[in-house]
Amino acid sequence: MKINETGRINPINPYQRNVEAQRQDQTKKSTRKDEVSISDEAIKLLQAQKSGTIDAARADKIQSLKQQVSAGTYQVDAAKLAETLAPYFKQSSEN
Repeated sequence: MKINETGRINPINPYQRNVEAQRQDQTKKSTRKDEVSISDEAIKLLQAQKSGTIDAARADKIQSLKQQVSAGTYQVDAAKLAETLAPYFKQSSEN
């Protein structure tokens, strides 16, 4: 009794065909790549942090605000705060 036929030209296991077909499908699906984009403002901020150069006027203003807050003399301008927050509340009430 012959187990293997020597006359076959391309004896391939049907399981192997399925595995190869699945691999080809996966490679087609996995060609999609993730992308990350960084805004111009974020790039400028990162460059400023790396170089260690912060605008002197901004640093002075921050220091002044810190002193006012710690001393309890900082006053919030309620009208300016409301004007800044109003667009956010308008958007949330429309949805």
